Amino acid sequence: MPESPAPHEPDASRGRLGPVAIVVASVALVVTWSSGFVGAELAARAGGEPITVLAWRFVVLSGLLVAAMLVLRRRWPGRGSWLRQGTISLLSQVGYLLFVFQGVRAGVDGGTVALIAALQPMLVATVAGRLLGERATGWMWGGMIAGLAGVALVVSGALGVDGAPLWAYALPFGAILALGSGTVLQRRWRLHDDLLQTLTIQALVAAAAFMIVALVRGHAAPPTTWDVWFAVLWLVVLASLGGYVLFVTVNRSHGATFVSTLLYLTPPTTMLWVWLVFGVPVTPLGVAGLVVAAVGVAVVLVAQRRAGRE
Repeated sequence: MPESPAPHEPDASRGRLGPVAIVVASVALVVTWSSGFVGAELAARAGGEPITVLAWRFVVLSGLLVAAMLVLRRRWPGRGSWLRQGTISLLSQVGYLLFVFQGVRAGVDGGTVALIAALQPMLVATVAGRLLGERATGWMWGGMIAGLAGVALVVSGALGVDGAPLWAYALPFGAILALGSGTVLQRRWRLHDDLLQTLTIQALVAAAAFMIVALVRGHAAPPTTWDVWFAVLWLVVLASLGGYVLFVTVNRSHGATFVSTLLYLTPPTTMLWVWLVFGVPVTPLGVAGLVVAAVGVAVVLVAQRRAGRE
């Protein structure tokens, strides 16, 4: 297997999406990323064990991507790409998802998890400023605080005394550290594997990691009901081939701070998904949160665009 060439710094405009394309990609990212929470709920209502669903989600995804690599006769990247892409996968996919699921399993309610996860853009903005040169202006910080306030409004009804042990709250914090670290590394390393190569390596690593955990827990057998398989396919098509593909694409195009800020819109959009799929009513407080979060995101994106021009 030939070794990949050494990473290099590409031209700043290379691979950057145009104004219309980035708007479409950003909206699609928020919608598809939010669909993952609906898929998890579908699996839970069908009685699917979380680690089983995660393991087979990535097994199916890996099979599809490997088949695409073979059909298209794409070159397999070298050892350096496997090491770096594998590290990103263990952080952005395996670590993030396991920490979230374990937090909920330990008793932390979904609203608290969503609120903690909303701290990620601030974490990424802080790290990205030091490592990537993506400096956040005062307006951008103001927008991120507004986005966090919007998320707090959306999930406020789900916040309460959940009885979880104190250590359990460290798990969702671990999730944002894992996803944030993977996001920054994806941008910093600037690997020139194409999108299909990137996704295939990351999916294979995630599938292996989740299957090992499933085997250890005794839940590696494939799902036995069509309802659980429907949830698995929902996650493969919408959350992985949709959400994560767009996450990587937007991150490569517009940076770690930009893509992380868009995730402020995940809880409000999930609220709309849940209304459409499960008929859970949308509350006025939730609508207010959606508006506040959207304003916050808009402020960050406009401020970042102005800073880029300057």
